[in-house]
Amino acid sequence: MAEDSNRPIIVIKKKKKGGHGGHHGGAWKVAYADFVTAMMAFFLLLWLISATTEEQKEGIADYFTPNSVTLSDSGSGKILSGRTMSDEGALISDRAPVGVNMSLPSPSGPANEEEVQDLAKELAEREQRDFEEAERKLKAAMAAVPELAELADQVLVDHTPEGMRIQLVDARGNPMFKLGSAEPKAHTRELLRLVAETIQGLPNQVAVKGHTDATPFNGGGDYSNWELSADRANASRRVLQQAGLDGDRVGQVVGRAAQDPLVPDDPDSPRNRRISIILLNQNHQAEAMKQATGAGEREPNGLQNGPSIIRDEPNEQ
Repeated sequence: MAEDSNRPIIVIKKKKKGGHGGHHGGAWKVAYADFVTAMMAFFLLLWLISATTEEQKEGIADYFTPNSVTLSDSGSGKILSGRTMSDEGALISDRAPVGVNMSLPSPSGPANEEEVQDLAKELAEREQRDFEEAERKLKAAMAAVPELAELADQVLVDHTPEGMRIQLVDARGNPMFKLGSAEPKAHTRELLRLVAETIQGLPNQVAVKGHTDATPFNGGGDYSNWELSADRANASRRVLQQAGLDGDRVGQVVGRAAQDPLVPDDPDSPRNRRISIILLNQNHQAEAMKQATGAGEREPNGLQNGPSIIRDEPNEQ
């Protein structure tokens, strides 16, 4: 008994739990929330289906269509190989857009040649209208100045295969330059100024040509009508540029002497002494530029050809 009295007394207390407390108390709330969320997604899906068109549905279906890896000869031929717009590998699904290869007509075909001809014709007609408008403006500007209106018979405007030609022509007793000189007179400078203002807005290249009559020049030495006509053309070019004409537009400055008389039946007529300012049309601009780049070439008579000077023989008095 003594030994039993020395042992500690062990008391076991048991508690009985009742009800549904503990961790099972809120589980139904989570399940209910999941159910409500699923129902909202379901009704949203039904609304989207009813509100979209067939094209929109097809677009959404294409967006979610998975791409499948296909064996293709293009690219590397492996998983990351590319696809080409060909029959093999271009069609991912029956709803995916398909690329189409098509051949374009050759630009050198008959239809294109007709279009080029029509365009050239249209440009030529527009250019002709511009020339006619420039002629009208020049005549109006001269008529507005009494001193120049008296020179109307000495300003000739015509249309040649080269383009529109404006000629300042000598008259008996009223020349455009001082006798035997390349110095323009005051009225000549004023006429050239009006010409420059009239043609300034046009894109055409300009050729300036000097002409003399057939009377031999008696200034002595080697200076002849070739040099005189060329120097007068060059002096006219300087006045035109001083009046505002862009120098890059001058494609030719030519001395023709008596080789192209205005009055063929009277080679010594003062009207053969003149300055021609030509607005080159599209067909002659390329030829003018070609001649301008050949300034180092020589004519058979040993004269310089190009944008500076080509000369004549006879003289003017």
